[in-house]
Amino acid sequence: MQKYSDMYELFKSDLNAKQYYDKLPDYVRDQISTRANGVNSFESLKDYAENLLRGDD
Repeated sequence: MQKYSDMYELFKSDLNAKQYYDKLPDYVRDQISTRANGVNSFESLKDYAENLLRGDD
């Protein structure tokens, strides 16, 4: 699994991750962006988004 330094590096390198993020609801994107340093792979992005969508944190 490819790891990146943060969410923005991930988006530069993985268009699918950026497209996935762009389709998420605003409140989920807002929460994820506050922890951009913790999002270092597409898998971690999806896991975090799914937790937020379920109402977990």
